[in-house]
Amino acid sequence: MADTPIIIDSGKCRGCKKCITACPFDALYMEGKLAVLRPEECRACNACVKACPFFAIATNAKEEVKQADLGDFKGIWVFAEQHHGQVQEVAYELLSTGRRLANDRGCELAAVVLGHNITDSASYLIAAGADKVYVVDQPELAEYEANVYTDALNQLIAKYKPEVILAGATAVGRAFFAKVAVRSRTGLTADCTALSIDKESHLLHQTRPAFGGNIMATIMTPNHRPQMATVRPKVFKMMTPDSKRKGATLMEALQLVAASTRIVRTERNAMSVNISEAEIIVAGGRGLKKAENLEQLKKLADLIGGVVGVSRACVDAGWISAAHQVGQTGRTVCPKIYLAFGISGAIQHLEGMRASDTIIAINNDPNAPIFGIADLGIVGDLFEILPMLIEAVESKTKRQ
Repeated sequence: MADTPIIIDSGKCRGCKKCITACPFDALYMEGKLAVLRPEECRACNACVKACPFFAIATNAKEEVKQADLGDFKGIWVFAEQHHGQVQEVAYELLSTGRRLANDRGCELAAVVLGHNITDSASYLIAAGADKVYVVDQPELAEYEANVYTDALNQLIAKYKPEVILAGATAVGRAFFAKVAVRSRTGLTADCTALSIDKESHLLHQTRPAFGGNIMATIMTPNHRPQMATVRPKVFKMMTPDSKRKGATLMEALQLVAASTRIVRTERNAMSVNISEAEIIVAGGRGLKKAENLEQLKKLADLIGGVVGVSRACVDAGWISAAHQVGQTGRTVCPKIYLAFGISGAIQHLEGMRASDTIIAINNDPNAPIFGIADLGIVGDLFEILPMLIEAVESKTKRQ
């Protein structure tokens, strides 16, 4: 068809389905052995054109899409992720830094919450720093489904045109936020560790580790809006909520796409550990030498009401599950106390725990990088210090 965004040459199509896999909008399907386009779903992103190894798909665009006027986009948004009506802590952490960014930019800070039976959450988000809360409370959003959430947020973006949108780099945030960016034809910086507003350009500076954590890259989106970034939980600290704050709640009713999957049942893994929420973490690294020595860490953690964390080396060696890993490729944590035994302090690990209130490091290398951020550093043999610490805690416990 002459008016479709792309043209499929049936004579060249071999039915390999690579175009269907590449399409982020589910705009292609198979009819027999040929790929067929759903024109109403196509966004002319040309992902299928690039994916086709037989050059059977060509763009039918006659002219470039007119770039949106960046001046139309105003305000900073935080996607307030919720589970079963309870807003997740990362949303409050993002509102804290969003408040700072909005003050620097001189604009409003808004929160967006999607779900069902979630109206009450608006007051908590306002108390946490939001000037305005957009609430989409509909049965279709009762359970998270990527396509429906993407459609809902993109409709709000098209209507209100925010300049910046932030989301938590959680399982939900990672799963659908990139789809939102693609549909909005903008960029996305994942796993940011710092955010700031440039005073001259007013661009959002999005800083994140790059090249395996060996450098910190600052990324900007000068030509497209909204500017989008995800941030891991515990990277920023929550500010104290103010129940006296006033703000507006806007209820939005949307016509949403049908879900492409159906959730039959959800079950929580009873064996999983959430080190991100722990107030005390007893962590070990390569210096433990073997898996059996983790038992000493577990014993100390149990005595002081903490959980065990590890560096990537321990997980790679198969000593413990990845659920305990702290760092850029593991979990970001912010406990009140972080005890590090035999962890040298590679940048990838430090990025995951440097926000801890108190860091106590034990290492036999006086030049170990972890001492650079530790509040208390002990140069010594962990196999001597750890048993002594366990004995001291046990002795104190018995006296009480």
